[in-house]
Amino acid sequence: MLASIISKAYITGIRKLPPLSAIRAFEAAARHANYTRAGEELGLTQAGVSYQIRNLEHRLGTVLFVRRGRMMELTPAGEALAPRIAEAFASMERAFASLDQAEHAVLSIACFQTFATKVLAPRLGAFQLAHPQIAVRLDVSDDYIDLDAGECDVAIRLSPDVPESLESHDLMHLGIAPFASPECVARYSELGGPDATIAACHRISPGNVWWQQWDEALCAERTGSESPRGLEFDSQMLDAAAAMSGNGVAILAPPLFHTEIKEGRLVQVGQRVVRPGRKFRLIYPQIRRQSPKVRAFRQWLTQELEALMVADPGSKIEAQP
Repeated sequence: MLASIISKAYITGIRKLPPLSAIRAFEAAARHANYTRAGEELGLTQAGVSYQIRNLEHRLGTVLFVRRGRMMELTPAGEALAPRIAEAFASMERAFASLDQAEHAVLSIACFQTFATKVLAPRLGAFQLAHPQIAVRLDVSDDYIDLDAGECDVAIRLSPDVPESLESHDLMHLGIAPFASPECVARYSELGGPDATIAACHRISPGNVWWQQWDEALCAERTGSESPRGLEFDSQMLDAAAAMSGNGVAILAPPLFHTEIKEGRLVQVGQRVVRPGRKFRLIYPQIRRQSPKVRAFRQWLTQELEALMVADPGSKIEAQP
């Protein structure tokens, strides 16, 4: 009997399963031996369960239940089918539980080098202490990360805007200012005043777009050679290291170098801080909006940055719910 039932589910070698709603109704009714209790479990009326069972019986061409008083009794065909359907549902439950466990076990974060090194790396231990069930994988790169394809769970980016397909939470405003070592400032008298002019020959990574934004904000003209023999790096970390070694003036985001500034290893050149309009943002696919690990990380990171931005109140952005 079961073989004939199964054979009718196949046509020309292509599997044709009955509607899942009918299969769910059959599995619940078989467990409860009662359409009313099965309906309470599934959110259906007794008539709704009965309709689904009749639909399944018509698809299979055989009767699965007969009424015995108030109870619904499985026929031989129903008895043959019920345990296999129950096992199929149990297998699906195990598969989803396994996926859910794996999904919540690891949080992958894409972040550019400076933010990862100066903000995340020293603090992520505290996040794991607060959330020991979540392991963290940090992908440090400036390369494009396809969040929609699942390459990482979340990303921290510095950008003027974000695609509509992604959920975005503003973390803090970007401020930039020139910094040098105390020795460098003392060596070049023009760097010591409140309105210091920074010649191109003194600039570290003079091709950095932040220098252009700095000049535009101050309506300043570059002085000296426009093709300096200065150093050119591809990260703020290296720019700051070169500046602390006395190699010139680096354009940096002050909140990311709070420790170096507080300890006097970096000194601001002039008194102006320019805000180019970009923001540090936490972004992730909208489908992950309710993910517990993403929500936990967002809340934790917002609190950490609140403390960090005490050193630079102008970088503050009100936390989003």
